[in-house]
Formats: sequence, structure tokens, C-alpha cells
Amino acid sequence: MANVGIRPARDSDAQAVCNIYAFHVAHSTATFDTVAPDVQAWAEKIAAVTARGWPFLVAVRDGVVVGYCYATQFRDRAAYAKTCEDSIYVSDEARGYGIGKRLLGNLIDAARVSGFEQMIAVIGGGEPASVALHSKCGFVQTGRMRNVGFKFGRTLDTVYMQCDLTGKGWDND
Repeated sequence: MANVGIRPARDSDAQAVCNIYAFHVAHSTATFDTVAPDVQAWAEKIAAVTARGWPFLVAVRDGVVVGYCYATQFRDRAAYAKTCEDSIYVSDEARGYGIGKRLLGNLIDAARVSGFEQMIAVIGGGEPASVALHSKCGFVQTGRMRNVGFKFGRTLDTVYMQCDLTGKGWDND
């Protein structure tokens, strides 16, 4: 989609991010949240992520935010300092136009610049579209936790995927 730009998130993007995420909370199993955070929580999240020097990006089409993604340290313990977890959501009306792939590609590059060496995707519900997107961007499936979530009357799995940001690959010994 030629008229879509990717840029760092701003404070003023919090409402759009809030709206995109709230749709996914209400209509998908991509997140296991059942109550969407409010706009203030998103403003704080954008500020906290960017204050750490980590990427929080938005996709903008015709002046409207239509997707977002960010990377945060995978776990709080110091040993995880070089490993991040991604989060990516595209508005319902903008899905299927390659916006997710552009966002995730930009996020991978920005995460490298931020000093991360590995990126983990924790995919709620094992959402096929998210698994396919991450696969297209170089992630490999590293695990599946079965029956760990319950939403919309269904028991759900979580798929773990990983992308090596160093380009070195993994030692499989």
C-alpha cells in the first residue's frame, strides 16, 4: 500500500492505538485481554516504551493511524536484556493490505538498533494470520502452550515464535 507510512508513535496516537486494540480485545483471540486498557494506559505505554529507547511504531494511511507495533524486553530479569517481545495490531479495515508486514519489518530493524538480538512473538490463540505474518518476516515456531487461555467460550493455545536479529542463526547442537 503506497500511501501508508511508518513512523515512531507520538503521544497524540494513543487514542487510535486504544481503538485498534479495543477492537481486537472485543473480536479476536489474538490477545487474551478481555477488557481493553483505556487511552491513558496507552499514552503511558507509548511513553514508557519510548523512554527506554525501544521502538513503538505506527502505520499511517491518509493521516489516520491504521496499525501499530512495539518491542519490549521479553522478561524483566537482566539476563533477558537483549531479547524482546513484539506486539503488533492492524485495524480491522486495514487488514490484508500488507501493513502488518511493513510494520513488523520496520520493528525488526528498529529493535536491532535498540540493541535487541532476539525477538519473541507470543501469539494468542495461535492466530493463523499472525503466525503467517511472523513466518514471512523470518520467525520460526519454537513452541506451543496448549489450552492456556479461555476466551469466547473456547480454550486456546499460545504459539511462540522467534526471530534471530543478529543474522548469526542458532547453534543446534
